Amino acid sequence: LAEFLYPALQAYDFLHLHRHHGCRIQLGGHDQMGNIMSGYELVTKMTGADVFGITVPLITNTTGDKLGKTAGNAVWLNRDKTSPFELYQFFVRQQDNVVEKYLKLFTFLPLEEIAHIMEMHAKEPEKWGPQKRLAAEVTKLVHGREGLESAKRCTKALYYSSVEALEEMTDQELQELFRQATSAELMLEPGMTVLDLCRKANAIPDGPSGYRKITDGGVSINGNRVTNPETVLIVGQHILKNGVSLLRVGKKNYYIIKWLLL
Repeated sequence: LAEFLYPALQAYDFLHLHRHHGCRIQLGGHDQMGNIMSGYELVTKMTGADVFGITVPLITNTTGDKLGKTAGNAVWLNRDKTSPFELYQFFVRQQDNVVEKYLKLFTFLPLEEIAHIMEMHAKEPEKWGPQKRLAAEVTKLVHGREGLESAKRCTKALYYSSVEALEEMTDQELQELFRQATSAELMLEPGMTVLDLCRKANAIPDGPSGYRKITDGGVSINGNRVTNPETVLIVGQHILKNGVSLLRVGKKNYYIIKWLLL
């Protein structure tokens, strides 16, 4: 029933917007052609006014699936929904067969410059030059230069284990980068060890299995693997100058530790 009603409801929506707000153009993806035509016919028959429908090619992901809210894979302009880092990573991961088109669609770069970028890419494809330029241009356009710098900091921290980038990150950036991470606030006690930290953060199970988790190399702090559970925490090494430690247990379990009263 919803599918049958949808064209009628969207057509009436166009009519309402035309009558109350002077709307004369409805814009949508290619898959909206039928719904837009329904609106065009309703408005012209009811009012006699000239109205227009415009459709544009759909933007799809690497597997050809539509991007959007309904599909659950939308890329948002709102930072609360898609962070600058996530937006940057979305575009930097695009395949060679679409990156030139995206440079033309989503940036204001001159066509001659895009052609030059693609020529350089043909010579050095391993550098991913067009993807990086695309990601930088779109992120800067949406979130400004500070948003682009934020995305680069997060990239260095996550993929290059850069301690310097971690130290420069704000609380907001940490939360955006590790959305699924557990946060904990701890007091640094004299002689506190890696084992103490892991247990206080509830990152490892109690008993011998948790101890082995560390000795087997399953724990890292600020990107550096720690294999001695009795290692005493050192400010400047295990605790960054911004009062934060990034604890990782296994491959994907992150814990953001905020130290109080250092």
